[in-house]
Amino acid sequence: MPMTSTTLAPPRRRLPLELIGGWEVGLLIFMVLLYIAGVFINPKFFGQTDAISAILRDTARYGVMAAGMTFVIINKDLDLSVGSTFGLVATVFSLAFSTSYYDLGIVPSLLAAIAVGLGVGLINGFFVTVLRVPSFITTLTMLFIGRGFVLGLTGGKTVSYSEKALTAPWFFQIGETNAFGFNNQILIFALVTAVGMYVLAKTRWGYETYATGGNELAATYAGIPTRRVRMRAYVLSALAATLAGLMSVAQDKGITSQYGQGAELIVIASVIVGGASILGGRGRLLGGALGAILVTLIDKVLREGIPMSRTVKVGDVEMQVQGMAQLPPGAVPAFLGLILLISVLIEPWIIRRNVFPRLWARVRGKPLPPIIEIGGVAIEGAQTKGSSASDRSMKARGPIGHFLARRDAAAIILAVVLWCVGLYLRPDFWGSLDNTFNLMLSFTEVGLLSIGMTYVIANADIDLSVGSVLALSAATCAFLMKQMGFDPMSAAFIALVAGAAAGFINALLTVSFGLPAFVATLGMFYMARGIGAWLTAGRQLSSFPEAFNLIGRKLIDALAYFKVAPARGTLLYDIAAAVSVQTLFMIVVAILAGIVLAKTPFGQMVYATGGNRRAADYAGINTARVRAISLVFSALCAAFAGVIYVAFLRSFNPSAGQLRELDAIAAVIIGGGSIFGGYGTVLGALAGAAVIALIRALLSLQLILGNGQSFVMPQHWVNVFIGLILVIAVVGDIWFRQGDLAGSIRRRLSRKSGATPETAHV
Repeated sequence: MPMTSTTLAPPRRRLPLELIGGWEVGLLIFMVLLYIAGVFINPKFFGQTDAISAILRDTARYGVMAAGMTFVIINKDLDLSVGSTFGLVATVFSLAFSTSYYDLGIVPSLLAAIAVGLGVGLINGFFVTVLRVPSFITTLTMLFIGRGFVLGLTGGKTVSYSEKALTAPWFFQIGETNAFGFNNQILIFALVTAVGMYVLAKTRWGYETYATGGNELAATYAGIPTRRVRMRAYVLSALAATLAGLMSVAQDKGITSQYGQGAELIVIASVIVGGASILGGRGRLLGGALGAILVTLIDKVLREGIPMSRTVKVGDVEMQVQGMAQLPPGAVPAFLGLILLISVLIEPWIIRRNVFPRLWARVRGKPLPPIIEIGGVAIEGAQTKGSSASDRSMKARGPIGHFLARRDAAAIILAVVLWCVGLYLRPDFWGSLDNTFNLMLSFTEVGLLSIGMTYVIANADIDLSVGSVLALSAATCAFLMKQMGFDPMSAAFIALVAGAAAGFINALLTVSFGLPAFVATLGMFYMARGIGAWLTAGRQLSSFPEAFNLIGRKLIDALAYFKVAPARGTLLYDIAAAVSVQTLFMIVVAILAGIVLAKTPFGQMVYATGGNRRAADYAGINTARVRAISLVFSALCAAFAGVIYVAFLRSFNPSAGQLRELDAIAAVIIGGGSIFGGYGTVLGALAGAAVIALIRALLSLQLILGNGQSFVMPQHWVNVFIGLILVIAVVGDIWFRQGDLAGSIRRRLSRKSGATPETAHV
């Protein structure tokens, strides 16, 4: 057959990892429109030629961190610790370099900072890939531990070294403006973005990342070392945060104790807004960079405010005063949290459903393109957790054996041991009845949060928003009584409704829209606290009606208020003087919640849903309703804690509930709950909460030393210990409770010694 003059060339394979696509073009168009809106709202700032340079300078650090975060999110993981890594690296460098501390040279200081950042990445990767701790638990714990180290190392103070910075101009020039008129950080941002784009789109690292995030099991079968790929992503993310932290200190020539706080929200939102999928396997690094610019631009538009003028009369003279109308504190994080949730919903509900192509095809009368399926059997199979732990409890004999086989036994024993340690260290203080009930006061807040969290974790979900919902409800109650003149009953009721509404939104996003619970509640984590600060304008409110404050007082005060107090000197009087109203309320809630979880069909549905959701669906259980009710109940418990917080302290502080989500999760896991679902008791959660409260009390206990001096652990370090305890508890749950590591070692030793090994249960 004769050859023709033209031969068909083989079709060029189109890489699935393009450098740029339609999503990035849309972001650019939207940014232009938003900037024009900024010029219209605040021409004094956005109308200047330096405005774009200022926006890019402020974006540079977040953009660099977004480059590392992109690898993590495409891997179907998450890194909540980048903000703390940023702050910790900056803190280590500053303490090493500052003349007020270690006064080291620039090179040793840089090496120390880089070593710390690299260490954080390796620890995150090790716990997620080797120890199999869920990524959000690992990095959330690292977030709080890192924040605790920053506060502990700085002592809450500012560290400055502007004069010594003159000795190392080659490094601190990073934060300066160059001869071309823009900050050098922008160059670093551009370079990191370009290199990252090439690596992700054109190298084996990129292909392995997409394959691992798209279907880890299939990638493993294809010979891709998925564990190494995920480890590498965490190291890259930590190194990106390290570089961003060094860029920041080069500009500021010092740090504050709040360095890096909240940066994780901006970075995650940037990557998701840039088109990456929280479900893994999708995203481009250029999108993350543009997302960082967009989020920073939105932040600038919200923070800069609107120029305004008003007339002020001084005597008989009227004067025009120029000012800025700005949003109150808390509004910006609330908006950013909302942006995060909206951007996360775009991928599964707009992109994967081909909404715009299908709409365009419908307009033209063309066949509709298919909807992209999400998930599949190859990605996630059915499994029942904790079978070995169940077997051990069934084989137990006698009351002591049955107690020790309970998953919450360790927490109960540990709480007793810790109380005995306190009694040994300070018998003069610890053994009094008043101190015992004062400890219960401090544990009531965590106890209420852990009761609701027990239901959520038993469902195999998580609620990262309980501390913020506590703050939202407390702010609502305080604002309505102080600013709006509401009576205590109405204010408390509306505060509970606000908390329940936050839980309903969590449930809607998790159950109806299919978002992972940690993502939905992470968005609420920022939104609820932002709205609470917005309501109170970031101020502390106090002076509430005494009838309301009784909720946080001793029982004797409430009885005296209603003129039914027992006579002094009687046993009833002594008990009423020791017990508080809030403790009694928590006990009632705990008894009711414990009975429902342990003795009713709904409680069994909770365990079935968390143990094996697919099997529970096949058994006819409405798992969506069970999960939704649990999330709403968790938020309602947090709302009750918020109302009690205001009554107990007789004031509201915008920092209410900070870090309480970590305490609640730790309490449930310490108390025998499994982070993978299917287990958990209210008694165990309360025992875990008691462990947390006792550890905090022991760490704040004033110890009398042998030389007569006293020592108290600085409170900045308490959260480091709580974070470490949570990690230990989760690892113990995975390897000892779920994996039966002790049993495996025992059986292996039995085989080596020639003894008959015990029968393994499947």
